[in-house]
Amino acid sequence: MIKKSINKPIISYKFYERLGLFLFIISFLSLMSVSSVMAEPEPARTLTVTGNGMESIATTIAEVGLGVEIKGKNAAEVQQEIAKKTSAVVNILRSKDVEDLQTTGVRLYPNYEQVEQNSGQMILTGYTGSNTVSFRVSIEQVGVLLDETVKAGASRVDGVNFTATPEAIFNAKKEALRKATINAQDRADVVLDTLNLTSQEIVKIEVDDARVEQPQPFARDAMYASEAKVSTPVIAGEQTIEASVTMQIAY
Repeated sequence: MIKKSINKPIISYKFYERLGLFLFIISFLSLMSVSSVMAEPEPARTLTVTGNGMESIATTIAEVGLGVEIKGKNAAEVQQEIAKKTSAVVNILRSKDVEDLQTTGVRLYPNYEQVEQNSGQMILTGYTGSNTVSFRVSIEQVGVLLDETVKAGASRVDGVNFTATPEAIFNAKKEALRKATINAQDRADVVLDTLNLTSQEIVKIEVDDARVEQPQPFARDAMYASEAKVSTPVIAGEQTIEASVTMQIAY
C-alpha cells in the first residue's frame, strides 16, 4: 500500500512569541498615550509685575577738571610758560590734599591763518598749548580752590561734577532695590485682591541693576573767576539712584 504524505503548514513557537511581544508593545504605548493626555497639567496661571524704587542722596565730592592754556609765537616759549603755570597750579592742589590728582591731557599745536579769502594759502601765526588735570575734593573746598588755581595760572575750567561717596552710593543702591521689591509685591497684591485671587508663590525674579543719575555739572569761565572779588559759590545737589524688580507670581 502506498502512503500519501500530507504537507501541513508549520508555525514555529518563535512566531507566536514575537507576535505576543508586538501586541504587548502596541497595548502599552496606547495606554501611555491615554494616560499622558489625562495627566497633562493645566497651564500655570502667573502674574508679572514690575516695581520701581528710588533713593536720593546728597553729593559731597566734587570731581574737577581744569588746566592751563597758552598762545604764543614760539612753540618752545609756549611750552615753557605752560610748564611754569601748571607747576604752580599742581603745587596748590597738592597742598590742599586733593584726591586722584592726574594729568588728563597735554597738547601743543600750530595755528594757521588764511592769507586771502578763498586763496587757499595759509601762514603760520603761532602755537597753542595746554595741560589739563583732574582731581577730587570735598565740596566745601572746591569754590576757594578754583579761585586759587585760577590766580596761579589756570585759564580753563573744563567742568565740575558732583557725586556722593562710594559708600553712600552703595547703600543707596540697596535701599532703592528694597523699595522696588516692596513696590512690586504691593502692585501684585492690589491686582490679585481686586480679582479675588490668591498668590501661591514667586516663580521668577528679575533685578535691574540700580542706575545712578548724575547731577547737573557746575561750570564757570576761568577768566571771570580770576576777576571775581569773592570766592566762587558752589552749591551741591543730590544724586538719584533708581532700581527696578520684576516678579512672576503664580496664583
